[in-house]
This record gives sequence, structure tokens and C-alpha cells, in this order.
Amino acid sequence: MNDYSLLSRDVSAAAARIERWIHRTPVVTSNYFDRISRSHCYFKCENLQKVGAFKFRGACNAVFSIPDSEIQNGVIAHSSGNHAQALALAAQFRGVRAFIVMPDNAPKVKQAAARDYGATITFCASNLAARETTQAEIIENTGAIEIHPYDNLHIICGQGTSARELLAERPDLDCLIAPVGGGGLLAGTALAAFAHSKHIKVFGAEPINADDAARSLAAGKIIPSVNPNTIADGLLTSLGHYNFSIIQDLVEGILTVGEEAITEVMKMFWQRTKLIIEPSAATAVAALLNYPDHFANKKVGVIISGGNVDLEQLPWQ
Repeated sequence: MNDYSLLSRDVSAAAARIERWIHRTPVVTSNYFDRISRSHCYFKCENLQKVGAFKFRGACNAVFSIPDSEIQNGVIAHSSGNHAQALALAAQFRGVRAFIVMPDNAPKVKQAAARDYGATITFCASNLAARETTQAEIIENTGAIEIHPYDNLHIICGQGTSARELLAERPDLDCLIAPVGGGGLLAGTALAAFAHSKHIKVFGAEPINADDAARSLAAGKIIPSVNPNTIADGLLTSLGHYNFSIIQDLVEGILTVGEEAITEVMKMFWQRTKLIIEPSAATAVAALLNYPDHFANKKVGVIISGGNVDLEQLPWQ
């Protein structure tokens, strides 16, 4: 895949399609983070998006892209949490059912939120094979349409609308940072940057304990995520094929950070900005702070991917 001009236009089309359903989230600055990063930081607060995460953008774009004649049996996905909530709410707005396959160790707060948005949840073991097998059985029984959490071009383009909004507000950015799990947000961010300026450098941020994206980029092929062990539960999955192709061509690099750094930055962000962010979002901020040679004296946009945390299981407790 290399027609990025066409895909970039799809990001613009997604922005128009979902505008009435999403929040245009604020961009927040912080003198404290400017000082300790020695850069000029602009945080795009998708933790304040509907369902508390950027995922609503992609889910909304995907659900509203399906013709009426094809969506009557509902939609389905497997998800550890944020995509589940996002798809459930998008389906609710579209007036169709949402079936969610969720690992049995998914955070309780995300389980409860998906139910609140009307999802029918089926639990399975916490591995990809179990997710896919369970999902296939439900599709056979219901006829629901799969909306993959990240390896789907409508999802990718929908996620890219966050960076598109950020660049409309701050057109002079030098760099963008987005966390990477399956790669939907990072690929979409890269497409939005490509459409805006070929001079913007886009970086992914990833836990070192779940560094399959960094290893995949170095190897030139997808290396699956095997037994990741990180508090950033939204970044556990392997890269999707569509995502990897875009990331290979348009992303400058993947920056890895340790668990302690993620925890400390999460706490620091809560304290300094008074905004709740989840570990996956803190991973991107940790990359900003841990790689000063990349960002010092530059204008850096950071996608704060989400704010869904289980207050009974905070990483510093």
C-alpha cells in the first residue's frame, strides 16, 4: 500500500462523517512539561473523548460507513476495553446491536462501561486464538459484521482525525507522538501528518515489555506480541497488516519506555494537569520525556489516547 494521498483524503472524509457524533477534544499545554522536556508540548486530550478514548473516532467512522442494507444484524469485535466501549456507543447511535468478545481479565471499569453502552459481552480466555474463535462462533450465529479494533482502514482513518484536529489548531508542529499497540492510532496519525506536511516527524511510543512494534519495524516484518507484560493494557496487541504498512513508510521510529517511567509519568500528569490519563496514554508522554534528543527545542504534539482507569487497581497502589 502506498497511495497515501488517497488515504489521507479518507481521513478528511472520516472527519466530516463523524463530526456530529464525536467531541472535538481540547489541546492542553503545560509549562511544567515544557520545562522538563525542554520542548513545547501540545497534548491532544482524547481522554476527554466520548467513551474516554480516541477509539470512538474509528469505531464511529467504521459503523457509519456500512450501508443500511448490510448492518441490520449488528456489529462485533474482540477488544480488551476501549474499542468495546467505542463500538457499543457507535452502534447505539446507529441503532444496531453490538456484540463484544472480551478477555476475562479485562479491567472491570471497561467491562462495566461497555455494558452501559448496550453491548452484549461474551468473555473468553486472554489470548488471540480464544478471542478469534469465540468471535467466529458469534458471527455464525448472528450474522454480525466484524469491526476489527485496528486492522481496518475505516478505523485507521477515523483515528487519524484526532491528529488532523490537532494540526488544524497547531499547524506549526515539528513532531507527533502516539502510543502504539495494534497500530490504528499511530497509522492514522501518520496519515494525518502526511496530508498536512511532509516535514512532520511521527513517532510511536511503546512499553519495552510489549515492544513488538519496535521489533517489527527493525525487522521489516510483523513480529507478533508474545506474552506482553505491561500496565499499558491498551498496547498489548500485535500490529495489524494495514497498520504496519503505513507505519513502515510514514513513521520515523518507535520509542520504548519502561514500566516505572509509565507509572511515574501517569502520576505526574494527573498531579500537574489535573487530567486523568491511562497507562497507554502515559506511554506517549514518557517517550517525550525519555528521548530529549528527539524533541528538545521542538513543537511536539502528543496524542493522549485515553483516560479509562480502574481506580481500584492503580499502578502505584
